[in-house]
Amino acid sequence: MRRTRYATAALLLAGATVLAACGGGDDEETTSDDTSSEDGGSDDGNEAGSDDEAGSEDGDETDSEAGSDDAAGGAGESRDGTLTVGIKFDQPGIGLQEGSSYTGMDVDVAHYIAEYLGYSEDQVEFVQSVSSQREDMIENGQVDMIIASYSITDERMERVAFAGPYFVAGQDLLVATGSDITGPEDLDGSVLCSVEGSTSAERIRDEYAEGVELYPAQTYSECVEFLAAGTVQAVTTDDVILAGYANQDQYAGQFEVVGNPFSEENYGVGIAQGSEDCELVNEAIQAMIDDGSWDQFISDNAGDFAYNEELNPPTPGGSCV
Repeated sequence: MRRTRYATAALLLAGATVLAACGGGDDEETTSDDTSSEDGGSDDGNEAGSDDEAGSEDGDETDSEAGSDDAAGGAGESRDGTLTVGIKFDQPGIGLQEGSSYTGMDVDVAHYIAEYLGYSEDQVEFVQSVSSQREDMIENGQVDMIIASYSITDERMERVAFAGPYFVAGQDLLVATGSDITGPEDLDGSVLCSVEGSTSAERIRDEYAEGVELYPAQTYSECVEFLAAGTVQAVTTDDVILAGYANQDQYAGQFEVVGNPFSEENYGVGIAQGSEDCELVNEAIQAMIDDGSWDQFISDNAGDFAYNEELNPPTPGGSCV
């Protein structure tokens, strides 16, 4: 069903491209940057085991090589080969592997971009994108692109290019529905879940609420379980990541994202510097926003999450250098 919508958008855009070629005209766009966290800005959001070697959809894939030399195609032009995309395998609502299936906003964005570039759904191969390895994976040609709650930062742009942003997230809080907590300043005297290796909870203690108690956990899934049990009063990381956890069936109606973000994280599509596809990916993101698919992807994966409307949907135009 979703592929039909993508294909329709791609054909319409292809027609528009032909008309534009007859009449002339071209478009250019802008950029953004932010903090230096691993996955999004506030933190990593990875589950236990995510620091293993990057895994692929079928375990070991040797038939096709990432970084295909196909010419840039654009909307409506079919390509041969495989588009290899790095995603998260352990973030509900963002990128989640369950058996041989993949779900999440980043997965939907990847399929949309792939179809815009001329790849069919069965030509897309997903591999696990471990936060600490992302720039290496792009530079070494292990992937064609990475779409994994990957914040655009100046430091990362020294090694890779970015299309986008396709979403602007922010560090926020997940609390029980009806909680009196409305922002990080309200956490004095409360218990906040702190994932090992992250800095987001420590940031709240250091900058907003010195009296907050940090309760240790190994993963964000574990934090959400503690929140459901009443062991902690809040969990913190990027808002859209929190919304994905809250939108799981087993937690229906139990949690809400506070909706008072206190950072700005521009999620982009990481791609090799000099790639001919980078501007096409920007075009795909804009088409996704214009045809309503962007809104649908948010709704499908984050439920009634209220994203920051002042920053979203964003204007793509990343560092295509």
